Amino acid sequence: MLQVKQLHKSYGKKVILDNISFSVAPGEIIGLVGENGAGKSTLLHILATILQPTTGQVTLDKTPYERKHMPVLRKEIGFVPQEIAIWEEFTVAENMKFFEKLSPVRLSEVALQQLCEAVNLYSWHESVSTLSGGMKRKLNIAISLIHQPKYLLLDEPTVGIDLKSKYEIIDVLKKLATEEDKTIIYISHDMDEITQLCNRVFHLGTDPFYQTLLKKRGKEVVVL
Repeated sequence: MLQVKQLHKSYGKKVILDNISFSVAPGEIIGLVGENGAGKSTLLHILATILQPTTGQVTLDKTPYERKHMPVLRKEIGFVPQEIAIWEEFTVAENMKFFEKLSPVRLSEVALQQLCEAVNLYSWHESVSTLSGGMKRKLNIAISLIHQPKYLLLDEPTVGIDLKSKYEIIDVLKKLATEEDKTIIYISHDMDEITQLCNRVFHLGTDPFYQTLLKKRGKEVVVL
């Protein structure tokens, strides 16, 4: 279980996150919504151990986010940034093999190819530079799964891609949660995606627009 207690993040006098508390159970898919600048990406980067909070406590399966525990924590976390973070000049296969070498988990080429196929990416020998935006997003997700994390954090993973790829990514994430009991936290401005995908929704910021819209669609919304 992921637990966040009284989390605060500020830069000088500018407060980004203030007294944020929540918990997420295994197998849950949580949507994270709010206006631009509300702190969604900052929160996700803290959960991914990329940023440190100013104050507050985060624990992952009872392991606190402390410097001495970071190697253990990072083995359990998969992070998909908003920016596509892959090598354009490599093939899909070369990208997967490169990131596998950086992973604490060793996988065979067959297993790496199966990860790509699990996210509906079959262009194993094609150069990434020739792939569509949707295929690149799928590769980003496949890379995040190489070390078999329990927790998957995604920052707008479907932005700028075609509708078919969006639905395929949504289906993949649902399967990861239901069949592999992965905990997923998902940032998106697309309320159709949030409605289809997420069990619960966390709302950051002061604008009630997202909260009102999602409640009309029958989604449970927690104001952080």
